[in-house]
Amino acid sequence: MASPTSRSAQRRPATPARRLVLASASPARLGLLRQSGFAPQVIVSGVDEDALSAPTPGELARVLAEAKARAVAALPQAADALVVGCDSVLELDGEPLGKPADAEEATARWKAMRGRSGVLRTGHCVIDTLDGRETSATASTTVHFGEPTDEEIAAYVATGEPVHVAGAFTLDGHSAPFVKGIEGDHGTVIGLSLPLLRELLARLDVAVTDLWS
Repeated sequence: MASPTSRSAQRRPATPARRLVLASASPARLGLLRQSGFAPQVIVSGVDEDALSAPTPGELARVLAEAKARAVAALPQAADALVVGCDSVLELDGEPLGKPADAEEATARWKAMRGRSGVLRTGHCVIDTLDGRETSATASTTVHFGEPTDEEIAAYVATGEPVHVAGAFTLDGHSAPFVKGIEGDHGTVIGLSLPLLRELLARLDVAVTDLWS
């Protein structure tokens, strides 16, 4: 029977935890990852979102996520890291709706959305900069909007929040009272689906639990 000393000597050294990099300036995505046990480093991609296009809203969300992840993965400071890029697009009447350009557009957007339903598409891309492997996918969640009054919409737009978020709304901010319900993963609407992130990491042979801080 092996002695405790010999057993200890045979143990493999612990594998250093992989570094996780979030290629996004979104405080909501960062907060979601931190609340779920991760400690990501943030490196903003600087990608010009308006310069990219795709045939469908779902594909556009994925293309944007891939562009962000690739831009950051190419940087020296992302070496040896797992880079996660995400981007969200609201699909309404088959059209992709990103961040409103200004308060006027945000107001018109909300008047068009109230009492209706849209689909929030969030693209995800994960790149392992150790070997260059990459995988991506899009998560979709249906959002049912309430019917805020013109006065409520004006008050919401005055907060400045809707011009900073895809679809001019968010579940974790001032617009939460105006969302009646969702069908799907709430993280998709916030900006990052944790179940999908787990699946993408698994494709790269990385266990999500190994990234917990």
